[in-house]
Amino acid sequence: MNCNSFKHCFLFLAIILVILFNVTVQAESSRELYDIEGTVMLPSLKTSWLAETVVQLKGGEAVGFLRKNGSFLISKVPSGSYIVEVVNPNYFFEPIRIEINSKGKYRARKVNYIQSSYVHHMPYPLEFVNYMPAKYFYSREQWKVTDFLFNSMVNFQHQFYVLDIIISHLPFNF
Repeated sequence: MNCNSFKHCFLFLAIILVILFNVTVQAESSRELYDIEGTVMLPSLKTSWLAETVVQLKGGEAVGFLRKNGSFLISKVPSGSYIVEVVNPNYFFEPIRIEINSKGKYRARKVNYIQSSYVHHMPYPLEFVNYMPAKYFYSREQWKVTDFLFNSMVNFQHQFYVLDIIISHLPFNF
């Protein structure tokens, strides 16, 4: 009798697990998936530019690649709010926030981290235009005469001497 009740308990738990699994699978399958599409305006028609460019959704959670005409498609995205970024080592593109509601309506706007209440709507399908070339290094500051004149390590006699030489070489007289 004890063995029989154990079988019934095990069978009952197995049925409950199967029912719960079916409910979660149905909930996930009833959730619709959408596509995010757009174009990236090419600064040049080099094929290497296409290979170096990636369109990221949510920091790389989903990735899209460019076609030859500059269009992209990120498929199987559930409804929600996402930030779409175009990543290229030579150019910088502004990110765009896209919101997909449960009915499948798209709303795109510029990302503004400073003024989050300010909303600037963008057209859909998305259009990315290169904002500026990527700048990794600063240009070296050039030496100027004023750097020498206002340097505290140079005494006043030398400064006046240099200033006198500069004034004497000017094309006009004071």
